[in-house]
Amino acid sequence: MAENLKGCSVCCKSSWNQLQDLCRLAKLSCPALGVSKRNLYDFEVEYLCDYKKIREQEYYLVKWRGYPDSESTWEPRQNLKCVRILKQFHKDLERELLRRHHRSKTPRHLDPSLANYLVQKAKQRRALRRWEQELNAKRSHLGRITVENEVDLDGPPRAFVYINEYRVGEGITLNQVAVGCECQDCLWAPTGGCCPGASLHKFAYNDQGQVRLRAGLPIYECNSRCRCGYDCPNRVVQKGIRYDLCIFRTDDGRGWGVRTLEKIRKNSFVMEYVGEIITSEEAERRGQIYDRQGATYLFDLDYVEDVYTVDAAYYGNISHFVNHSCDPNLQVYNVFIDNLDERLPRIAFFATKTIRAGEELTFDYNMQVDPVDMESTRMDSNFGLAGLPGSPKKRVRIECKCGTESCRKYLF
Repeated sequence: MAENLKGCSVCCKSSWNQLQDLCRLAKLSCPALGVSKRNLYDFEVEYLCDYKKIREQEYYLVKWRGYPDSESTWEPRQNLKCVRILKQFHKDLERELLRRHHRSKTPRHLDPSLANYLVQKAKQRRALRRWEQELNAKRSHLGRITVENEVDLDGPPRAFVYINEYRVGEGITLNQVAVGCECQDCLWAPTGGCCPGASLHKFAYNDQGQVRLRAGLPIYECNSRCRCGYDCPNRVVQKGIRYDLCIFRTDDGRGWGVRTLEKIRKNSFVMEYVGEIITSEEAERRGQIYDRQGATYLFDLDYVEDVYTVDAAYYGNISHFVNHSCDPNLQVYNVFIDNLDERLPRIAFFATKTIRAGEELTFDYNMQVDPVDMESTRMDSNFGLAGLPGSPKKRVRIECKCGTESCRKYLF
């Protein structure tokens, strides 16, 4: 592929950029990679490490992509063409100067702790960018995911795997539906009430795909055995997330959160809560571990009886990062599509009001959606006293940080 590559070995999964870097390091031209004698010595800035101003000339310590830190060099501003990286460097610098000294004027030299912070911030951005790319590569829905942290140096969460649908735990079976509807037009001319009618329930959506059932009533969508096609108005949740969303770091101690980058109309489907389906017994065991960690991602599937739980701690989608609020803008609905076992509903979030672009998405972790069964579909409130088993007698109240006027002060 490149000239004089005898004895040269590269990783079998090297990226295009990595291969270009290897060629430049070895001073080899490679037309297939776009590396020629003309651009052989063109180097790419990975990030900026430091700054100084001598007389009126600005200099930056540059970490070059593909080279170790020891090969970083000081370069005058006019040698750098990385406009985006320069803007981000000064934005991070000004923000940190304001935080430390309540002023944003750039000094002529940066103290070592400030320079180190900027390096850590640059490395964090690279890690978050890689994670963002990974999330978008794994998603099966139309809505894109962006990641942003302008608050601290926390990077991507460890041991979290993005999934698009339930991951079925050991000993649990999802039985596929055996029949589907015969409708030509499920909304305006349903045959036998379509799929909702077959289960003695009402059609859930209007012609815009907005839910028109009160919270607590189940949604029955058309399934894989129905005659209707993909554009059927009774196929909403199964089409997945269609809004662009952002995972962002909150500035009030609530960890990660999710905000929408687009306007969401009232009663529109936003996302599902997915994770690993486990038995209630296994949920009790894991709950005691999560109690000691002070967090839980257990969501009880107790639409008819408390047999199964969704655990989104390690396997989940973007709903894993949605925060609690005592005045939420998302409402939970139980949805049935290809599996009609009422013990295993899909958990869907719909907007309770019009949500503006840039607004954070929230739901009530102690949400009660059925006025008849007040235990229906809520986050597991089995928090235990730190270091002690999570038995009912040893639970503590978890402080709520939602900050709304109607805040109950405690999550559970």
